[in-house]
Amino acid sequence: MEENTFLNADNLYEDVEGEDGKTLQLEEDQSRNLVGIVKSRFADAERARQGDEERWLQSYQNFRGLYGKRVRFRESEKSRVFIKVTKTKTVAAYGQLIDVLFGTGEFPISVKETRLPEGIAKEAHIELNQAPVSIEGPQIESGIDVSQVEVASNPFDVGFEGDGNVLKPGATLTSGENFLSSLEDNYTGQDGEIVLTEGRSPLPAPSINPAQIAARNMEKLIHDQLEESNGVSELRNALFESAMLGTGILKGPFSFNKTLHRWTTGENGREYTPTHVRVPRVEFVSCWDFYPDPNATTMEECDYIVHRHKFNRSQVRNLRHMPYFDKDAIRNVLQMGPNYEARDFEDQITADEDRSETDYSDRYEILEYWGVMDADYAREVGIDLPDTVDDLDEVQINAWVCGHNLLRAVVNPFTPPTLPYHAFPYEKNPYSFFGIGVPENMLDSQQIMNGHARMAIDNLALSGSLVFDVDESALVGGQSMDIYPGKIFRRQAGMPGQSIHGIKFPNTAQENMMMFDKFRQLADEQTGIPSYSHGQTGVQSMTRTASGMSMLLGASSLNIKTVIKNIDDFLLKPLGEAFFHWNMQFIEEDLDIVGDLEIQAMGTASLMQKEVRSQRLTMFLQTAQNPAVAPFVKMSKLISELAFSLDLDPEEILNSPEEAAIAAQIIGMQNAQQTTGEETAPTGQQPSGMGSPSGPPQSPEELDRTGSGGGNIGTGIVPQPGEMGFSGNIE
Repeated sequence: MEENTFLNADNLYEDVEGEDGKTLQLEEDQSRNLVGIVKSRFADAERARQGDEERWLQSYQNFRGLYGKRVRFRESEKSRVFIKVTKTKTVAAYGQLIDVLFGTGEFPISVKETRLPEGIAKEAHIELNQAPVSIEGPQIESGIDVSQVEVASNPFDVGFEGDGNVLKPGATLTSGENFLSSLEDNYTGQDGEIVLTEGRSPLPAPSINPAQIAARNMEKLIHDQLEESNGVSELRNALFESAMLGTGILKGPFSFNKTLHRWTTGENGREYTPTHVRVPRVEFVSCWDFYPDPNATTMEECDYIVHRHKFNRSQVRNLRHMPYFDKDAIRNVLQMGPNYEARDFEDQITADEDRSETDYSDRYEILEYWGVMDADYAREVGIDLPDTVDDLDEVQINAWVCGHNLLRAVVNPFTPPTLPYHAFPYEKNPYSFFGIGVPENMLDSQQIMNGHARMAIDNLALSGSLVFDVDESALVGGQSMDIYPGKIFRRQAGMPGQSIHGIKFPNTAQENMMMFDKFRQLADEQTGIPSYSHGQTGVQSMTRTASGMSMLLGASSLNIKTVIKNIDDFLLKPLGEAFFHWNMQFIEEDLDIVGDLEIQAMGTASLMQKEVRSQRLTMFLQTAQNPAVAPFVKMSKLISELAFSLDLDPEEILNSPEEAAIAAQIIGMQNAQQTTGEETAPTGQQPSGMGSPSGPPQSPEELDRTGSGGGNIGTGIVPQPGEMGFSGNIE
């Protein structure tokens, strides 16, 4: 009776009579009623997904090549063969996903700035005549005291037309001078002034895109965090389960205390002094352990999610090191002993020829609950809430439950509060939370292929050997009927050869295998994965030529592109946004990233187009070599985008605007020195950079023999201004 009271979600707490006759609300009973609410919602979700469990179980058995309990064979059926075409198709689909997602060698998340970024300038340029980029120091006119120079501090102090105080391109009334936002320190000169100017330069000058730099800084940070947390391996597990069962699930990012192994040298020699840092981490969650809200079809519609864990004793002990876990409750769980109850599907997915059941007698069942809760009741169970939260509001909480023990109950620590799970379908089922996988699509074809294969083998067993018709009345009684070479039958009556007749059954295996091949082709159409895409042998009509094969492969990729789009929409974009929010919330260092910048997480769409984009940029770069087109092209931006499309870091191989300006001045000075040297070179000497390779000057006789030199050919004399029909400076 007490257990039923705790499991009743409507009875939030049990009233207890106190010493003075007052009604008390025991804290223990309140926590147990929270446990009852979690278990009640878990039971609802478990009942709602029973149909999905049957589909998953059948898909898994087809993948493994196992006949389930529902399959019954007749006594005449001797063959139990299973042709695992489902496994081939599933592995091929998984391989295509891996090839597309990780073809570039990076995690398939890229961060891109919005078209109109807020809080940071979209473009900024450097003026070539600014002092911070001059290699000779500031140029100050003689007779002017620098301390008396007045500098306008208000960029919006507009007096009259033509006074020069105008709004900069892209500036708003809220942006002010801080158009670089957190990137301001990177572009500040020695005197504290920003060396960049907001907006697009009217002249060909070095420029940057601050919003793009902020987005790419975030992308580098996310990729580094995913590599350190083994995110690629977790995503591969989710992709494989999505191809097999129809749905893949990733959990995270959630905070994880990572141990950094360090050794320091002290008085006692080298000592191990590890440090702990908080990093984001993602984790693969199996569909078998995931119980969403039964009334939801997407993650956005879920009011709650229950994640069922199967822990051993050591894992339960380690929970006490995690924040906000109740050590006394963990101690009670360990004292009460294991409580895990295996489900029916677990016995079937783990059963094989050697064992029929799995022993879970040493495991603990722990429910991790993420969902909404009334704020009033959350305060009753001891959850700390801000005073601004009204009692009628609802809050998202995280609760861990084992048996009747509440191990943890806290408010959702993430801002904004979201469920830290990302479920993506292989093929979307519009009326269900869980998707459709490859084995389910070809379920009928697999069953029919198995049936015809068994029929062909059973027929071959009959037609491959003779069946004898024996007339025992014509033979001497008591003889053995075994047949072997040299066997002698003693006959007592009848004509020779009439007592024993060999009968051969007709062979129908060819017709059965024709049906097998037909349904194999139907499996190709049902899954959208043709057999030639994963190595089927044999030459067909359109695969005889390279162009025909290319057309077929291009058409077969349409189905996998749809799957990739589902991964973009349901996994990569939400996961990228979750990493952005986690970094802005928990990382205290200066990230050079704008907090209010809207960053779009682009998935494989951008990765699949990188090769095409690099080809187009290369063609455009060749077009920009035309002198008539060059003045209209932002060459620095073009080179930066070309390097990025080739998976090269523009910051490592390209100069910054200051470095580019200095390099331009150096090149200009070199050209000026060469021009001056050409004009003042004495007769008989060749100036630097005029025609011949570097080395000692050639004599006039040598120049006359070789016929090279600048100016008058054969004499080595350099033309001077005024000669060859022109005078003055060369323009």
